[in-house]
Amino acid sequence: MSSDHFIAGVHSVRTALKHGGDSVTGVWVETRRKDRRIKEIVSLAREIGVDVTHVGKDELDRMVPGANHQGVVANAKAPAALDERALKSLLETLQEPAFLLILDGAQDPHNLGACLRSADAAGVHAVVAPKDRSVGLTPTACKVASGAAETIPFIQVTNLSRILKWLRDEQGIWVIGTAGEAEQSLFEARLTGPLAIIMGGEESGLRRLTRENCDQLVKLPMTGSVESLNVSVAAGVCLYEALRQRKNAES
Repeated sequence: MSSDHFIAGVHSVRTALKHGGDSVTGVWVETRRKDRRIKEIVSLAREIGVDVTHVGKDELDRMVPGANHQGVVANAKAPAALDERALKSLLETLQEPAFLLILDGAQDPHNLGACLRSADAAGVHAVVAPKDRSVGLTPTACKVASGAAETIPFIQVTNLSRILKWLRDEQGIWVIGTAGEAEQSLFEARLTGPLAIIMGGEESGLRRLTRENCDQLVKLPMTGSVESLNVSVAAGVCLYEALRQRKNAES
């Protein structure tokens, strides 16, 4: 069941209106803001029939405490997660090599939101996660995603191991898992072509069955005193290294 959440900031609200307009139920704009970006948001909202209310800055501050709202806030229903059929349909219609991010047991909604945002920025086609022992599209996750929850398909599957096997054996997708004890560095791995990158959970990393269904395990080089990175930070590093390699392969 979806629930309402606030989206703050010019880019996030514009993205929500363009890509998830059906979910936006209202927009609030700071009365004194008359610049081009705000006018564009007001126009987008009115085109799709979303009410726009002009309020003072103090009211926006109250709606989204601590957020940099830039004079605009929207209320939206959290998008629903998709299922395995949606993943299969998506892969059938792709016109380029698949690029997936798989989260094996992420339970912190802040991490999920940050991963969705990085996935959107890096050109990922979908984020996949198991239904059990994983966080879903909560209002917090959607808020942190800053509009990416409306643009990136988030797919929850019943049996992740089965899906990984299907991706490898039937879809020809190279499945790479991240693990601190892996021998090969991320920067030595080939990340072009059909690809799925798997990030483990915050505490336990990759589960045993997930590891067994990986084609390859890689690690991020750690040269300082800390032993690991936050999963959303590590995901961002991995996705952008893949993006770098994929862009180079195209040129």
